[in-house]
Amino acid sequence: MPNVFSLEGKVAAVTGGTRGIGGAISASLAAAGARLAINYIANDAAASELATKLNADGCQVVLVKGDVSKAETAQRLIDEAINHFGKIDILVNAAGKTADDLLLRMSEEAWDEVIETNLRSVFLTTKAALRPMLRQRWGRIINISSVDGLVGNAGQTNYSAAKAGVIGFTRSLAREVASRNITVNSVAPGLVKTKMTAVLTEAQWDEILKRIPMGRHAEPEDIAPLVAFLASDESAYLTGQVIAVDGGLT
Repeated sequence: MPNVFSLEGKVAAVTGGTRGIGGAISASLAAAGARLAINYIANDAAASELATKLNADGCQVVLVKGDVSKAETAQRLIDEAINHFGKIDILVNAAGKTADDLLLRMSEEAWDEVIETNLRSVFLTTKAALRPMLRQRWGRIINISSVDGLVGNAGQTNYSAAKAGVIGFTRSLAREVASRNITVNSVAPGLVKTKMTAVLTEAQWDEILKRIPMGRHAEPEDIAPLVAFLASDESAYLTGQVIAVDGGLT
């Protein structure tokens, strides 16, 4: 995947970085020249396949397995990036999950799991990465939110709340660290064809497509180039922003 923006010499950590949007982001950052610490939670085969491909293309990759909603794993991801590559420049929080239901039927477990994966993990990984970024006075933090965090979606109160939380987190942290040359931005994808959206019925899919002016869903590769730009020097004066990549949906 060609990139206009160079990330040569940069080190990036990507959560949920082996499949779907996260996998496309990892590939895009690698194509721009970054070295990668890629987190994944369970699928060893998918992680190994991606690492093998990126290595063959000349990218240095370290895989970090585990749940980044746990403080130990979040810290280990950043530590592995620094131990292998000497620093951490870029953090992309792409780990996510859904557990959809109407609120009256939603279990506490479904609420907690989605909040922890989609929001708590962002807090933990960012806190771990922030100190070394502050010391070097350069950093790029990109949080993957969702249009559901902007406009809400019936049956997804947990997911929408978590993604709205990511947006608030992004805007607040951007104000805290801007003076240290660290930018914090969020990308809010719309309807993207991934394993996460494969649970939608054909009727649900068609109904969403009717609301998208471009009349089509996105592929993960439609999201990734924007993340590469936000990770680059060219985005230096852009911070605290939430950019919807949604075909005009919002």
